[in-house]
Amino acid sequence: MSSQPLRESRSPDDGLAVSREGAHTRLALSGDWTTGQGARREIQLASLGAWQGETLTLELSGVEQLDTAGTWLLLRTAREAEDAGLEVTWEGLPAARRTLLEKVAEHESAPGEPPRPNPLRAFVARIGEKAVLAGGNARDLLNFLGLVTIGVVRNLARPRRLRFTSLVYHLERTGFDALPIVGLLAFLIGVVLAYQGADQLARFGAQIFTVNLVGISVLREMGIVLTAIIVAGRSGSAFTAQIGTMQVREEVDAMRTIGLDPIDILVVPRVLALMIALPLLTFYADILGIAGGAVMSWIALDITPLEFISRLETAVSVNHFLVGMVKAPVFAFTIALVGCFEGLKVTGSAESVGLRTTTAVVEAIFLVILLDALFSVFFSVIGV
Repeated sequence: MSSQPLRESRSPDDGLAVSREGAHTRLALSGDWTTGQGARREIQLASLGAWQGETLTLELSGVEQLDTAGTWLLLRTAREAEDAGLEVTWEGLPAARRTLLEKVAEHESAPGEPPRPNPLRAFVARIGEKAVLAGGNARDLLNFLGLVTIGVVRNLARPRRLRFTSLVYHLERTGFDALPIVGLLAFLIGVVLAYQGADQLARFGAQIFTVNLVGISVLREMGIVLTAIIVAGRSGSAFTAQIGTMQVREEVDAMRTIGLDPIDILVVPRVLALMIALPLLTFYADILGIAGGAVMSWIALDITPLEFISRLETAVSVNHFLVGMVKAPVFAFTIALVGCFEGLKVTGSAESVGLRTTTAVVEAIFLVILLDALFSVFFSVIGV
């Protein structure tokens, strides 16, 4: 509003009629107060000048059409009068228009762009949120671990419950079909270890200890960890995608409806198949890793395969082999557990399947490395 005093107007054809009686101002409205008339009405209201007096009455009985745009203009006028110290009253409002006035007033003061949060506070809040989610996920995974353990023991105690066809199928998919990629990567890791080890040990004239380096690192760590990571990315993600797709199609709910336990049908065969396949894949990876180291030692150090094997027999004990093999069933159980757990958490969308598959791979690899670190500390303490 301008700072000029409020001028009286008695032109109802314009939609505004202003009258003053002492300290009381009366604004009689008529015609249409809609979006189409918004610009015109705003100019009319702005031309009234500054509000003076003690009270203001807005008379709407002559208004023919009123929408949210017109209501907002009237509310803004009332707020400006109140800011000037006038007491505002409304007249001629039927129930429908009063409801419209209340709805517009409810959202009139809605903020525009929200204030930017403090970066440090937002960072701490985000960490706290992630920590709470991780804690809840760990609790659910622990509960699922109990269910799967009971299911495995129940099926082993009563073999008739075990689905051998499913077990053999998953054994083939997780074990036999993984031989090419596991063998290739294990062989290349052996080559890399031998080449890098020989390059570093040559500075001390101890190239012969490359055999020790390759044998111990492959049998204790690289063979099992590399194989477990490959299986987590290959088979763990497949478990999540398969079970997640069944969740989307409501096949898991159908199993429960007809009295079948999804743990026995879907989870136990996959867990047992992977617990059988991963130790075999680990042994296979150990052989190929040592073979890769032997080939590179022959090329780079002129250590013949017979000399390599002879040195390996004296440098590596059976304990190093057993350390790697002991980890395999534990890693397999963990990978299968996480894969099936995330699969059963899928909701009814393809996006959820992709998200849970990614989460399963990340969680499985994280847990494999964590368990490997714990195993390393444990075997170091007991002197193995």
